[in-house]
Amino acid sequence: MFDRSKKGENALLIQPHFGKLEEDVLEEFGDLARSAGASIAATITARLDRPNPSTLIGSGKLDEIKAAADATGADLILVNHSLSPGQERNLERFLERRVIDRTGLILDIFAQRAHSHEGKLQVELAQLRHLATRLVRGWTHLERQRGGSIGLRGPGETQLETDRRLLQKRVEQLQKRLEKVETQRTQMRRARLRSELPRVALVGYTNAGKSTLFNALTGAEAYAADQLFATLDPTVRRIAVPGGSVVLADTVGFVRDLPHDLVAAFRSTLSEAREADFLLHLVDAADPHREERIAQVDEVLTAVGAGDLPQLLVFNKIDRIEGAEVRHDGQDGIPDPSRRERVWISARDGEGLELLQSVLGKRLGLQHVSGELRLPPSAGRLRARLHQLEVIRSEAADEDGWLLQVDIPIAEAEKLAASPDGDPIRDLLPEKLPEW
Repeated sequence: MFDRSKKGENALLIQPHFGKLEEDVLEEFGDLARSAGASIAATITARLDRPNPSTLIGSGKLDEIKAAADATGADLILVNHSLSPGQERNLERFLERRVIDRTGLILDIFAQRAHSHEGKLQVELAQLRHLATRLVRGWTHLERQRGGSIGLRGPGETQLETDRRLLQKRVEQLQKRLEKVETQRTQMRRARLRSELPRVALVGYTNAGKSTLFNALTGAEAYAADQLFATLDPTVRRIAVPGGSVVLADTVGFVRDLPHDLVAAFRSTLSEAREADFLLHLVDAADPHREERIAQVDEVLTAVGAGDLPQLLVFNKIDRIEGAEVRHDGQDGIPDPSRRERVWISARDGEGLELLQSVLGKRLGLQHVSGELRLPPSAGRLRARLHQLEVIRSEAADEDGWLLQVDIPIAEAEKLAASPDGDPIRDLLPEKLPEW
């Protein structure tokens, strides 16, 4: 075996690919490596027409990788692909350097970012599950000797069994502790439900600016940085919007091919999105691949059971786009991501926050119009609808029909006004609605 470097910060990046390689995949992999604290010595792409079952990468490309690692002094190999334990061991043996796959790299970043008690438990659980299949790496010097000669049979198998038993015991302890934390979190959610405050979750691709927006809206001091996975621990605050208040939750950022083990381990964090009433889907407006990012986030939301929740696309970082201005494109209800309702803002500069809050208040039905409504006898269907919505505060009948005092959410008032018999509601709406 080789002597592993204790530094492990000068990394050679390996990007396997099947067919055409997209440039943004390389950029994101580099961002992941830098977020973990690595300096990038070089990047090598490896086309996989026929993946090698023992090393994933072919022998010719491995020779090239080893030569590049020797030339650059790289002491760590990062592979942007999932590796089996056997492939990882074989690559380490051939390259004589520590090898970490995509899952291990993201786990390392998560370990650095988790600060809450729950977050640390979740990270440790995910790490132990990942480690369970790789335990043999640390005990190659105690492996059972072939031939079964007396005096040569080592305790390796027994040691591995002991380690696996201890690891499984620790996993069970972590699961019990996380279940207790989840119970406490569920009780907190029930308390929020009893308060009847709408729940809104910030979701989006990692580094879209969720924590920056969260801080701008709430005045909180959640950690925000221009790096991947800056936020792991869910943070919840109450904020005021036109017409009332909502509970806003900041969540972990998503990334393409997020390992399923991590999704499972962070179920508590992701449940803030799953159990929300509404999602603010934050997008980096300056990202040339933003439509792909939207689709990738939608995919993860579907995987965690939040795919059907109503959402508003919030295009952030317009300060990075020349000529971009705060605006609202109101085309809600259209499945095509490129035509969904969206608001354009800059959370960093505080531009568009009032517009965003106004749109949010409208979408949640918090903004109301109230006043006196005169309905003719022919408007029985409209009157029945108003009763169904429970917006009538008082009612009096006379020979001219009904005189109602109503208090209606603007969103519902607009729907009623658009109906064939909605003329009385149109008269109730202000001539100029708030800017949303």
